[in-house]
Amino acid sequence: MYGNWMKTTALMAIIVALFGAVGGALGGQQGMVMALIFGGVTNLGAYWFSDKIVLRMYNAQPVDETTSPYFYNMVRDLAQRANLPMPKVYIINEPRPNAFATGRNPQHAAVAATTGILQLLSERELRGVMAHELAHVKHRDTLISTLSATFAGAIASLAQFGMFFGGGGRDERPNVVLQLLIMLVAPLAATLIQAAISRTREFGADRGGAEISGDPEALASALGKIQAHYTRGNVMPAAEAHPETAQMMIINPLSGGSLSNLFSTHPPSEERIARLHALARGQA
Repeated sequence: MYGNWMKTTALMAIIVALFGAVGGALGGQQGMVMALIFGGVTNLGAYWFSDKIVLRMYNAQPVDETTSPYFYNMVRDLAQRANLPMPKVYIINEPRPNAFATGRNPQHAAVAATTGILQLLSERELRGVMAHELAHVKHRDTLISTLSATFAGAIASLAQFGMFFGGGGRDERPNVVLQLLIMLVAPLAATLIQAAISRTREFGADRGGAEISGDPEALASALGKIQAHYTRGNVMPAAEAHPETAQMMIINPLSGGSLSNLFSTHPPSEERIARLHALARGQA
């Protein structure tokens, strides 16, 4: 667990440094300061409002023990087992199976699941999935993923801004070659780092979810079923419209496992399942 946190911290430091470097290359010292201010303001907005924005994107509907007692009570039991405050619970009217957690901290967390996953999985498997999502909440992965995604998007925007308005300091002539490199390399590097952060947190949430539910095999079985669905070429329309949210899902709702490991927001499902089986055997 500590190894995952150290890796995540290092990757976040790199992506922030990259953000400042892009600003410096485009506008000198002043550009670096302005870039970091822009990044700070952008992330402050993401910190406070990202959960509401994502839930609205997916048209998630809140439920309680009256409107969805089966699902709500399951989440409440798992939250108690994890020593977490009760999160807000949402259901998304979507036939593709998936689930995610959001919110800036455990006190302002929400978990959501699609109608498809509620129908596809057994009770035991669904408990494994929701325990995984609550592990994200407990580890504050929802905040980390939001910040990394926001920085990556801001770097891309900053690079495009530099291409349109020129780079270099106030008294320097624009360096066209440098601008082209920044436009191409910086967003790519940021995307790679963001994906690496996401993959690292998924492994941690798998293990944490298995500990919360006490049933690693249940999550392994659920991952196999969900992955099989997306391997057949299915995608979630909302995720397709907002690909930046794909990293939040328990399995990428777009790639079906077909993307290069470097760009994938999730580790290979086969590796995740193998680790969970090993954990169940006491060999992790």
